[in-house]
Amino acid sequence: MVAVYFVKNGDKIKVEVPEGTTVMEAAKFYADPPLEEIPATCGGSCACATCHIHLENEWTGTLGYVDNKSPELELLEYEKNYIEGISRLGCQITLTSNHNGIIIHLLDNELL
Repeated sequence: MVAVYFVKNGDKIKVEVPEGTTVMEAAKFYADPPLEEIPATCGGSCACATCHIHLENEWTGTLGYVDNKSPELELLEYEKNYIEGISRLGCQITLTSNHNGIIIHLLDNELL
């Protein structure tokens, strides 16, 4: 199991998920109650950016950066809270044991 910590209004919410789960799935299907800040309108197909999150700085190196020619970056660049290096789409981050303890900051502006 991989422990994911979602930061919402300054509080940390711990969610445990099996390896191979995406950050979006962790928020939508494993958090109890589901985290409404990640509606994932497209269902995780990298088409809507409603799973936009910010990574804790220490995790950017572990996950790597978004490819400059990826659909993920094309969507993120239009988001009002886009910050190069820490903005990611939760549907594009597949969790492994290397991500145990990852800290994800939820964005209020994602609420629909």
